[in-house]
Amino acid sequence: MNDEKWQDIIAKAKDDCQVLEHVTEELPDGPGTIERIIFNGPMGKVRLERTTKPLVLDKKAIGSKRIGSSAHVEYVYSDTESVHTFKAYRWDEPTGTWVELNARTMFAL
Repeated sequence: MNDEKWQDIIAKAKDDCQVLEHVTEELPDGPGTIERIIFNGPMGKVRLERTTKPLVLDKKAIGSKRIGSSAHVEYVYSDTESVHTFKAYRWDEPTGTWVELNARTMFAL
């Protein structure tokens, strides 16, 4: 999903629905951000998330084969390209949890 489409979705949610929360946070496990909007829509409470991360160009495993030594992974990220991930969730009142919406759950509603 490109930036323009995401901004259109945000604008539509703000115009047509009651927005409960709209935040942007840094990812705890690496570079990137997550933008989250929660609103009351026709399906009830809905949460949309868009994660933006830099593209991983290379992955290097650093370590030795000696007993007791540690190993770690170093990533090389792109400065110009990024990867966007979009997820949608619906609040399930009986269980009190967010349920991810996909093609299977959408047709089950």
